[in-house]
Amino acid sequence: MHTSRGLTAAEAAERLEAHGLNALEGAAKPSVALMLLGQLKSPVVLLLLVACALSAVLGELADAVAIGAIVVLDAAVGFFQEYRAERAMQALRSMTAPRARVRRDGATLTIAAAHVVPGDLLVLEAGDVVAADARLVRAHQLATNEAPLTGESAQVEKSHAPAPVGAPLAERSDHVFMGTSVGKGTGTAEVVATGMRTELGRIAGLLSTASQGETPLQRRLAVVGRMLLFGCVAVVAVVGAVQLVRGGEPLDVMRAAVALAIAAVPEGLSAIVTVALAIGVQRMSRRHALVRKLPAVETLGCASVICTDKTGTLTTGAMTVRELWGPDERALLEAAAACCDAELAHPGRPAVGDTTELAILAAARARGIERADLERSKPRLSERPFDAQRKRMSIWRADGCLYVKGAPEVMLPRCSAGTQGAAQVAAGFAARGLRVLAVAVGARDDEEALRLVGLVAMADPPRPEAVAAVKAAAAAGIVTVMITGDHPLTANAIAAELGIEHVHARATPEDKLKIVRDWKARGEVVAMTGDGVNDAPALREAHIGVAMGRTGTEVTREAADVVLTDDDFATIVAAVREGRGIFDNIRKVLVYLLSGNAAKLLLMFVSSVAGLPAPLLPLHLLWVNLVIDGFMALALVNDAPGPEVMQRPPRRVTEAILGGREWLRVLGAGLLETALVFGAYVVLLQRADVAVARSFTFALLVFVEVFKAFSARSPKRIFWEVGAFANLALLGVVLGAVAMQALVHQLESTRGLLGIVSLSPGQWLAAAGLGLVPVTLVEVQKLARRRCAR
Repeated sequence: MHTSRGLTAAEAAERLEAHGLNALEGAAKPSVALMLLGQLKSPVVLLLLVACALSAVLGELADAVAIGAIVVLDAAVGFFQEYRAERAMQALRSMTAPRARVRRDGATLTIAAAHVVPGDLLVLEAGDVVAADARLVRAHQLATNEAPLTGESAQVEKSHAPAPVGAPLAERSDHVFMGTSVGKGTGTAEVVATGMRTELGRIAGLLSTASQGETPLQRRLAVVGRMLLFGCVAVVAVVGAVQLVRGGEPLDVMRAAVALAIAAVPEGLSAIVTVALAIGVQRMSRRHALVRKLPAVETLGCASVICTDKTGTLTTGAMTVRELWGPDERALLEAAAACCDAELAHPGRPAVGDTTELAILAAARARGIERADLERSKPRLSERPFDAQRKRMSIWRADGCLYVKGAPEVMLPRCSAGTQGAAQVAAGFAARGLRVLAVAVGARDDEEALRLVGLVAMADPPRPEAVAAVKAAAAAGIVTVMITGDHPLTANAIAAELGIEHVHARATPEDKLKIVRDWKARGEVVAMTGDGVNDAPALREAHIGVAMGRTGTEVTREAADVVLTDDDFATIVAAVREGRGIFDNIRKVLVYLLSGNAAKLLLMFVSSVAGLPAPLLPLHLLWVNLVIDGFMALALVNDAPGPEVMQRPPRRVTEAILGGREWLRVLGAGLLETALVFGAYVVLLQRADVAVARSFTFALLVFVEVFKAFSARSPKRIFWEVGAFANLALLGVVLGAVAMQALVHQLESTRGLLGIVSLSPGQWLAAAGLGLVPVTLVEVQKLARRRCAR
């Protein structure tokens, strides 16, 4: 150990060279170019790029520009989402102390915290942020706030007396740690670790190695994308082979291939999913949940396990008096307040002092007792401060009374009156995880022959809304797991109040990370909530990390996918409900879009095999896919979650976004739509020229897609049961789509661009009437299935 003079300047320079800067290292970040290229790896995007290139080669510039614009838009959205996501390490660096006071060459200097080296003597006082891990050589009433690091809500009393060898982090009373703050007192400490070798640096290392991987939604959409790619390639190959065998021109075959590719791919799917998630973000923000990463909205919906920190998440994060024991509770609180140094918050001035004393003073204020009044009416004459060895403190006041408070095991033997039954009550309080103080008074200033006034039991209490939230999560099939750095007695007591069965106490950051990984290895979708630095690696590792916005550290907020602005555990359950609703919306939109694309693909395929002129041109297909189907889908994702979403178990990770039932609906609706539109096209070809038949087919397809949106809202309930006016956006979009379709047939410029002609009133009525046939049959089928199930 160094003398009180500290290191010399030469020694400090030599150690800085040997150990490096006292700073945290960040993980290497992907380049902007790699992030951009990563947006183009989707099978659907690759298919569109091929179609765009072929259109350009064939001279179909309008098609090429339209397809290219879709690809650029999708890539831009994904890039900007990823670009904003990686800032946790910068926040971790900002948490460390920028300046530090050290002893060097016998003088106290203020230096950059980055230049602190092992062997430096840190000079500490209330309000300081500790610059490095250090062993105390002197401490006077020193206590630090280690909640961000360990999860302990109470301030930790510090002493230069050596702690037991191998003591856990929360019990190393002879050390102070980088990133924690000094709550009270003064001290001097010799630095033992800097930079990445500190406890905070160890967590930074965990944070940089934790991985998130793909979300369940991303994996499911990738599967659908691959299926579309393989299906499209197969159909294009068959059609190409048939046309070449018939002697078709290679350029015509390529044009047909482009048209089929456009027909098969729901070009707006990626943007629609993004909008669906963004709508969820808006709804969640109204419920006090800010979403930093869009896929997190849907991932919450399939969460099967919520691993949550205790302090500040399930509890209020502040010590509160829970129990009072004694013949006169007012006298007990007055005596306890007379033995406090802390000060409650006043306008323009924050609370100052030990969290235990602040809890006592808050309880006293509720009974009309103010410490300031006590100081005026009976000023203090002398005091003996609390320290870890004495485990008590006392104040001798002008009223001739000594006020003492401390640990029951120390206080009760010093009391000659009022102790009957106190030991048993204190033991009962401790068994419930409460922190217990004995309060006594005496007539002499020697802390002997005291009279016990009573016991004060304190704890960081559960949030009232957390009890209901845990119960609601259980009803939805979600397991709640408490992971805390707190004492096992305290953790189990809080868990019992909340109805939580899975409890991990005295958990280190490594333990939290391992617990999350173990649940993930079992195939569970894991959400992790927390507010401290010690929670950040586990938040990053979980499928979805949820941080507290008010009490949470900047590190935790930056590592999280979702930030709760009200720090309310119940908000997580509301977010799960929203996530499940969003998945339902995305699923029904996929069925809606793919059934339409199946119909268009089959229509083009059958017409080609039959040797008929193409019933639709590539720009017609793009118009229906993007403008008509796109806007319909955007309206469908506005549907609010149904009442049943929180009455079913979470989806399994292996559950496909489109199961056998959904694919049957896609195929059935696609075949019905194909038969109707192809039949109408064949009939018109016999009565009119290709331009009229193609124009009517174009309008009919639009009517079918528009009206089909009404039946797509629910796989079981008919339109009126879902709520005809519950989604006004859908009604508005339907009217707008019909108006736009009429307009493109009327305007000469759009007729020329799309290669269509105007239709007669009779033809419009026929198209609208035929367009109602598929939706009517689907709704009748729902009623029939319901009757058969009875």
